[in-house]
Amino acid sequence: MLRPRRCKLCLRRSYPAHLPSWFPACRNAAVNMTPTNHDSKDTKEVASPSPKIFADEKKTDTGLSSSDSGSVSQESLVDTDGYGSTNDHIFSDPAVADHWRTTYENVNYENRHRFDPSFTWSAEEERKLVKKIDRRIMLWAWIMFCGLDLHRRNINRAITDRMLEEIGMDTNDFNYGQTLFLASFLVAELPSGLISKRVGADRWIPFLICSWSIVAGSQAFLKTKAGFYVIKVLLGFLMGGFIPDIVLWLTYFFKSNELPTRLAWFWTALSTVNIVGSLLAAGILKMRGIGGWSGWQWLFLLEGIVTLLIGTFSWVLMPPGPCQTRNWFRGKDGWFSDREESIIVNRLLRDDPSKGDMNNRQGVGLVLLWKTIKDWEMWPLYLIGLTTYIPPSPLNTYMSFILRQMGFGVFEANLMAIPAQFMFAVNLLIITWVSKRFKERSIVSSISNIWMFPFFVALVAYPNASPWARYGIMTGLLSYPYCHAILVGWNARNSNAVRTRAVSAALYNMFVQSGNILASNIYRDEDRPFYVRGNRILLGIVCYNIVQFYFVKAFYIWRNKLRDAKWNELTPEQQEDYTLNSEDEGLKRLDFRFAH
Repeated sequence: MLRPRRCKLCLRRSYPAHLPSWFPACRNAAVNMTPTNHDSKDTKEVASPSPKIFADEKKTDTGLSSSDSGSVSQESLVDTDGYGSTNDHIFSDPAVADHWRTTYENVNYENRHRFDPSFTWSAEEERKLVKKIDRRIMLWAWIMFCGLDLHRRNINRAITDRMLEEIGMDTNDFNYGQTLFLASFLVAELPSGLISKRVGADRWIPFLICSWSIVAGSQAFLKTKAGFYVIKVLLGFLMGGFIPDIVLWLTYFFKSNELPTRLAWFWTALSTVNIVGSLLAAGILKMRGIGGWSGWQWLFLLEGIVTLLIGTFSWVLMPPGPCQTRNWFRGKDGWFSDREESIIVNRLLRDDPSKGDMNNRQGVGLVLLWKTIKDWEMWPLYLIGLTTYIPPSPLNTYMSFILRQMGFGVFEANLMAIPAQFMFAVNLLIITWVSKRFKERSIVSSISNIWMFPFFVALVAYPNASPWARYGIMTGLLSYPYCHAILVGWNARNSNAVRTRAVSAALYNMFVQSGNILASNIYRDEDRPFYVRGNRILLGIVCYNIVQFYFVKAFYIWRNKLRDAKWNELTPEQQEDYTLNSEDEGLKRLDFRFAH
């Protein structure tokens, strides 16, 4: 069966990026189907028409095969991984192409000069180019994230070196400081995202990194509890917007189905920093006495210098977008050839046309902001973010501190955290691969809390376990498969518009930080040394989280069924009228389906 031809109904103001590009937009098409998620396991397969052969191939200066007209041979254009162009895509209909070309011109989309509905490329070209983007963009994003997490986590290692006692603090004071940090982190998320969208992530993120490096390094001069609180607030304000800002920046280079895998590698920075940070701390903390300083003071100063260098280089290693890589540092020809820029832009827009409906330096106004907040069908994902990461957070913060109370030395306590962090990274990559392989988000993500359940049961049931048994339980618990990459990609997928995506990323992370605030106050000083009461609370949250994932899946299945029913009640003429004239946009459109 050949793919059905598109009718005028394909002319959509916000074509849902997650739908198959061959999906028939009306019920009088050759195959009667309703709009569906491209991840859906019951999507009907259709054969593609015979490919058209383009001749006159030659090698370009980049070593990629091409023709003078920008076309390449179609014999092997698309591979099993989806790389390569096809003749049948959203812009195959001239009316659709003209509509989006006008949209891109009206909003002054920065890559609009590379938009070409007739442009073709091979799978080999795209595969090589994606690897190049990984090296140029993804690697530096990962390094910048390491610069963030190094200062988020080094406080956990500093407190193993008598830092709290030396500045007159106890566990509860430390918790209050962490709460202030997380609260300011939360407050900064949305304003930072709006500023980044207006001035550009390539300008805003380097400024943030340099600023927090200077503030974090100043912790070396702490003398009082009040000073500790002030610095934690400043750090929270400066770090708060980094993650949603960097995720939005990555969407300028990667397709939606590529993002979760990249984010999984992105979040390996957490375990990498914990491993490398533990090794560094084991050595730096032994500098106690040099220059009359404690080891924790040297730790803050030296790591602040390292991340300041990262921030400085970020000014020249973060291009605004794929067609804006030319400058004095990146070279007069930039990182990508003209043909490579065309491949990047057209593959992104064919995956999601809405990625060009705003300029990358166009701000989100109050009206659009309020529209995004009112998108209530996104809120189940925000609620998942609120509680999912609470259970492992207190133990992750206090593990080295607990090991010190169990009798292990400063050096040993820091090194003993490494095995859990290594397994954490491995399981993060595995669970993200499983989600992509089986095209399942909610059920796979629930595995993270299912994993933690038996370990929390053990901590609660055996509060007097031997030191090594307790260490084994804690290590197993903190090796859990981290589902954050899946959830961030899920959030971006369901946003379905640049405006929504920019704000929803910040809102999601605000809920995550709200959960971290709750988590930072679960282990209390009077519950030392093994925090049995706190572990009982965390066990209850784990049980709630498992149920919540399945509830959210059921919720989105229900919402999709309601939309199916409403869409199928319309006549073909009404469907066409809705498509051409409806003011609905983003996830409000009847032809949009939620991923789950």
